[in-house]
Amino acid sequence: MTELHEMTALEAGRAIADRQISAVELVDALLTRIKRLEPGLLAWETIDPDAARGEARRADEVLATSGSRSPLHGVPFGVKDIYYTAGLRTTMSSTVYRDFVPDHDATSIARMRAAGMVVLGKSVSTEFASGDPPRTRNPWNHEHTPGGSSSGSAVAVAARMCPIATGSQTAGSVCRPAAYNGVVGFKPTFGRVSRFGVYPLSWSFDTVGWMARSVADCAAMLDVASGSDPKDPSTRNAPDGPVGEMYKAPENWRPRIGLVGEYFDDRATPEVVSHTRSVADRLANAGARIETFRLPASFEGLHEAHLVIQYGEAAAAHRETFARQPDDYAANIRASIEAASLFPASAYIDAQRIRQKFHDELHAALSGFDAIMMASTPSPAPRDLSSTGDPMFQTPWTNAGTPEVSIPTGLGAEGLPLGVQFVSAGWDDAGALRTARWAEQALDADPGSPPSVA
Repeated sequence: MTELHEMTALEAGRAIADRQISAVELVDALLTRIKRLEPGLLAWETIDPDAARGEARRADEVLATSGSRSPLHGVPFGVKDIYYTAGLRTTMSSTVYRDFVPDHDATSIARMRAAGMVVLGKSVSTEFASGDPPRTRNPWNHEHTPGGSSSGSAVAVAARMCPIATGSQTAGSVCRPAAYNGVVGFKPTFGRVSRFGVYPLSWSFDTVGWMARSVADCAAMLDVASGSDPKDPSTRNAPDGPVGEMYKAPENWRPRIGLVGEYFDDRATPEVVSHTRSVADRLANAGARIETFRLPASFEGLHEAHLVIQYGEAAAAHRETFARQPDDYAANIRASIEAASLFPASAYIDAQRIRQKFHDELHAALSGFDAIMMASTPSPAPRDLSSTGDPMFQTPWTNAGTPEVSIPTGLGAEGLPLGVQFVSAGWDDAGALRTARWAEQALDADPGSPPSVA
């Protein structure tokens, strides 16, 4: 049998359902691994071994008495520390909330627990999921950033400390750290998963997502976590229902993929450009239709509009706390909150108009494509621990609210992970996952476990 820490989420769920292992055994194996690796990686904010084992015991008891609740029953997962977890410390990785213990779960966490999943612990976020660098280290090379803001989640999955972990994306905070750490990152359509109980940064951008080691795991998690929630008015049920089977491609199916070169090639390193073209060639050789995709004219100015919206909404979200404790805020988020005071209301309104125009034009341009593809990041993880990397390869898709999947596609010259990402039209999460899964299988490019944690 595969070593317990090497199991993907669905592999672990099947092994638990078949009584080959218990949830308690899996949690114990992962806690042992965390104890060994955590001093060097610093991926976790809070670990409560007794609570995790208690949840695992209850999952095993439910399985014995009434059967499995989902394909992920008994599977432990990491929780980015901006998600409320009842009875478990939730700090937003900030001294402002160092002792905060919620009395309720975020809706998505409650749904995961209802599906039989087990909270393993709280992973490090950048402070308030903004741009200040985390203490977490990249397991591929400690001198390179792990990315952010879902830093601890990406590192924990890459280092095999948990098979799957939650994140959130306001600009590029799921798919960028996933790419830097050689794992799969998935940002669903905006409104598909409730944000209730997830500390806000920017209410019109924040999107719940997660990281895993396979596209199939991400699809399974979407079915567990998604759906409308009266506590989050932005949510609604997907028109196509669950993706559990829909994302699987029929035999002999081949995707039509739009390759995006403009803007992305200009800002990527030669290594990334060459690698992305090589991936496109390999997918074409496997049967995909690869065509050039042109960005709509409204793409111009989109990044500037994103900053105006994000800074303004972050300032609103933190108004009361920042007024009380400004000195407890880290430098970057403090600067963004203060900068927001310089933007007139008309700038915010104009930025939202730019965003809406891009949303409409992008969705029209996506018609007929299963997905569009581009590099996940401009470079491998930079050798710069004062930065979380450049989010601009994700920002457009967060703006448009479209589903986005980043998959690892190999290692660069310095032994750091590289990846490509797939984007589909809003609410076509199944299409994005289907294309990414097909590519994952066609490329067979899983980078494996980082050498430093083998």
